[in-house]
Amino acid sequence: MTPDYNTPNYTRRHLLQYGVCIVGTALLTAGITTKVLDREKKKTLGETSSCEPPEITPEKALETLMLGNQRFMENKQKHPNQNRQRMKEVTAGQKPFAAILGCADSRVPTEIIFDQGLGDIFVVRNAGNVVTPEEMGSLEFGVLELGIKTIMILGHEKCGAIKATLEGNAVPGQIGSIIDAIKPAIKGKPTWEEAVIANVKLELKRLNSSPVISQLIADEKLKVVGGFYELETGEVKLIA
Repeated sequence: MTPDYNTPNYTRRHLLQYGVCIVGTALLTAGITTKVLDREKKKTLGETSSCEPPEITPEKALETLMLGNQRFMENKQKHPNQNRQRMKEVTAGQKPFAAILGCADSRVPTEIIFDQGLGDIFVVRNAGNVVTPEEMGSLEFGVLELGIKTIMILGHEKCGAIKATLEGNAVPGQIGSIIDAIKPAIKGKPTWEEAVIANVKLELKRLNSSPVISQLIADEKLKVVGGFYELETGEVKLIA
């Protein structure tokens, strides 16, 4: 039997559970806000933690990503922050300079293609690199709590989720929820690559609808971009 959520027939237990949820959410929000304010206060006073790298601009963060990808593409990787010393450093906390919302495809390993190491990139992945409430919340947490300076939504060549959407066949289980999220990006009869790029642009719009993200962009404290990864060359191209 489907419950009628419009009928005010809540038990005392339901109200107590609801109250706990509200209090829990308020405490989480207060905790994040307090840490952000503390970070701003430390910057004003010139205080920095020994385990935190110096602040960088959104532009520098994006440049660091792209230079790492260039090294990967040219087989000149430096493999930074991948030793045991770095493992010890990040046990005290994380301070990633960038976040990537990428596809779950095994051929697109984020830290490898950008030549980065432990604690450098905050990675969120799902099939089709779609922005769901959970993904958006994760990225909002990353920019508020961890101080991330740039976010890239990264699509890639020969994406299986995009292909399934283009083909339009029936699919089992919850795979359909991914296809439903991608469908609004598909207009007319695009090529596979055109559809991947169109989906990245749609996900950028979805992410920019977040008041948290949009405000940081307006304050020039965050940069949000799209990217397209070529499987054959290893190159990440920015999407305008």
